[in-house]
Amino acid sequence: MPKIASVLFAGALLFAGAAQAQEFKPAIIFDMGGKFDKSFNEAAYNGAEKFKKETGISYLEFEVTNEAQRDQALRRMARKGADVVVAVGFAFATPLEAVAAEYPDTKFVIIDSVVDKPNIQSVVFKEHEGSFLVGMAAALASKTGKMGFIGGMDIPLIRNFAYGYEQGIEYVNPDAELFVNMTGNTPAAWNDPAKGAELAISQFDRGADVVYAAAGGTGLGVLQAAADRDKLAIGVDSNQNCIQPGHVLTSMLKRVDVAVYKAFKSALDGTWQPGTQALGLKEQGVDYAMDECNKDLLTPDMVAKLEEARAAIVEGRLVVEDYYSTMKQ
Repeated sequence: MPKIASVLFAGALLFAGAAQAQEFKPAIIFDMGGKFDKSFNEAAYNGAEKFKKETGISYLEFEVTNEAQRDQALRRMARKGADVVVAVGFAFATPLEAVAAEYPDTKFVIIDSVVDKPNIQSVVFKEHEGSFLVGMAAALASKTGKMGFIGGMDIPLIRNFAYGYEQGIEYVNPDAELFVNMTGNTPAAWNDPAKGAELAISQFDRGADVVYAAAGGTGLGVLQAAADRDKLAIGVDSNQNCIQPGHVLTSMLKRVDVAVYKAFKSALDGTWQPGTQALGLKEQGVDYAMDECNKDLLTPDMVAKLEEARAAIVEGRLVVEDYYSTMKQ
């Protein structure tokens, strides 16, 4: 092929690729609490933003503020011609089942629940594995042998965080005492920092010196209470170490950002597949956070013990039981 023809051909391919990218429409629907909750939703937002920054492709978005909007938002995104719609949160499962059947040509992704349809990708996480490691960290850092857990909405998903945390604590200190409180039984439990602070203070008053919050925006109250009482908290989903520097031992990272980024990217490049993905330590779907804000709290000896346990879990030598298996017994 003559040189000028090669150049023109390459230019045509570039133009075609750019045109395809311009036509691509990804969408994301955030759950209650909003995209700036500094936790679960914000992790999803960061994944969408990473995709936008790398590709230059904007995305459609919506923040749910009441239950009735889930169904409406899913349909709206499909009607707008979104190629892939990411629904952030287990509560989208029921409306998504109906909407996905109505729009079979639209790709849907749900985070934190499994919906078995030919045009749905379900992404769930092994929260119990990441929670096991932060439970170990809590037990290693605790001076009283008493620790706390504050969950958001009382559902099996959050009980899975608590169960993994409990196993991690017992792995280090079989005689430790764990206090567990859930914030509520409705979606409002995800966005009540005052209640989170109240529950944390109650646990601190009972002797706990490390409290793990798996409660969305409610957890910000737990972190604040830890700072006010000069105790330690553990953050969740996003890296929350620097929200209250010196008082957040670590954060259990749930890589929702990676799941959203991969959902958008795979839909763009044609490798997207339906089905279920379960992401744990081995798949780098969960982790604990280390940075400048907690480097003086997690000592090298503590980190060595955490890394030893991580390797054992990844290799299958140490099995962390999930809460769902206890429900079947």
